[in-house]
Amino acid sequence: MTYPPRAGRRRALAALCALPLLATGCGFQLRGQRPLPFDTLYLGMSEYSELAAAIRRQIRAGTSTQVVSNKDDAQVRLEVLADAKEKVILALNTQGRVREYQLRLRYAFRLVDKNGQEVLAPNEILLRRDLAFDDSQVLAKEQEEILLYRDMQGDLVQQLMRRLAAAKMPDAQPKP
Repeated sequence: MTYPPRAGRRRALAALCALPLLATGCGFQLRGQRPLPFDTLYLGMSEYSELAAAIRRQIRAGTSTQVVSNKDDAQVRLEVLADAKEKVILALNTQGRVREYQLRLRYAFRLVDKNGQEVLAPNEILLRRDLAFDDSQVLAKEQEEILLYRDMQGDLVQQLMRRLAAAKMPDAQPKP
């Protein structure tokens, strides 16, 4: 036995179909990449680090800025002031064994132009993730820690890109 479709279902289906049309009609669009305010960038970090590779990949994918390998060729330099991974004990169980850790990723940087003038004052990005720990699952928890650090690195690159995009280039100084 089949039941005739209800009017409420039809209205809900019509509203669901009309929602994307209304969203595009009001000018809504997903946030895309913002262009960086400089043409060339030198990364002041090891060329072979995972973080440098992720930053280069993100810049190449979403902007017209080029990452150069010689700091004299760059319009601006990214100077790394601190880059540290930390693992801090958060909680112990009744036997005195670790029950929970906090993973921290600390990254401090500044942006300087060719003349040594600061484009972006020293900034610090601090990311934290909690990791429940169990002695009986050491290998699984080590893998989870690696995945959390990788996720934090992705977040770090996204935050760094937003801060670089918000940088204001200084006006060119007149030559005597």
